[in-house]
Amino acid sequence: MFKKIVFTTAVIFCFMNTQCEEDVIVDDSCDYITIISESKYPEASSEGLTFINAEIQGDCLLIDIGASGCNGDSWEFELIDSGAVAESEPEQRFLKLDFDNDEACLASFERTISFDLKPIRISESGKIILNLEGVDKDLIYSY
Repeated sequence: MFKKIVFTTAVIFCFMNTQCEEDVIVDDSCDYITIISESKYPEASSEGLTFINAEIQGDCLLIDIGASGCNGDSWEFELIDSGAVAESEPEQRFLKLDFDNDEACLASFERTISFDLKPIRISESGKIILNLEGVDKDLIYSY
């Protein structure tokens, strides 16, 4: 009798465990989030920055950059979207990388940074062209 009670209890616990809500998966793989700001866009500057490469992986824009500094730890970044959408096929968005570097050293460093592109998605569209100032190629973001 005791074995039946233990077995029944174990089966009930197993069944209850399968009734949990689905796990919510949060993708925190990007370093920063993209900001849409019509007012910040004209002021954004990537002065002192060299673009080495830019590519899209999933929902992240990865940008390889180079700049002078002491170690690059105090560099600050914001990817600013103008808020404007060019009505082409596919639609286009315009971005600037705002770079702040207060390091006064002459050494040169390279770094890869990434930005979450989900905030700039256009509803009812699955693809947009990103025009990033300073990068010579169009970046196609499919979602």
